[in-house]
Amino acid sequence: MKTFILVHGSWHSSWNWHRVIPILEKQGHKAIAIDLPGMGRDKTPIHEVKMQSTVEKICNLIDSIEGKVILVGHSKNGIMISQAAEYRPDKIEKLVYLAAYLIPDGKTQKEYSLLDTQGMLKPYVTMHEELNAHTLQPEIYKKGLYADCDDNITELAKLLLSYEPVESAIIPLRLTENNYGRVRGYILNAQKTKL
Repeated sequence: MKTFILVHGSWHSSWNWHRVIPILEKQGHKAIAIDLPGMGRDKTPIHEVKMQSTVEKICNLIDSIEGKVILVGHSKNGIMISQAAEYRPDKIEKLVYLAAYLIPDGKTQKEYSLLDTQGMLKPYVTMHEELNAHTLQPEIYKKGLYADCDDNITELAKLLLSYEPVESAIIPLRLTENNYGRVRGYILNAQKTKL
């Protein structure tokens, strides 16, 4: 039996793993979906969310589990599982990057996001400077996020998607070969991965 910690992507929360968790559990594994600070049931005010406290929340969850975990990060929050691996290399069996950012030491997610000049979502992102956060406009949800999903998932997202903190996108990752470099990683492309 393996223990999976599932880390959601931008604007989302633990709910978007609701179809993955039963699949993993049916195979005898344990699956834990986390709400990052300011997302889902975590009520941290979005303007207070920092990358360090977000990584600490993941590390605290890792520390509460006996044995090693498989850490799965989706989309932007590939950065979070990388940084968590730097802090807890001996507690992580594998890192799984699901259509996620895999950023090297000293670089930021924003630097790599800017390289994606064809990104379908970018024209639909609304900045909220006063909150140091952004949201995604609902009219792109179906085409940009849920093209292969039932329409009810898109409707659910209209009720559940929230603000995404900006600060974590501009903080450089701090990764070393001695820690992060010891953890095996796998990259999955969401368009080619069927569960």
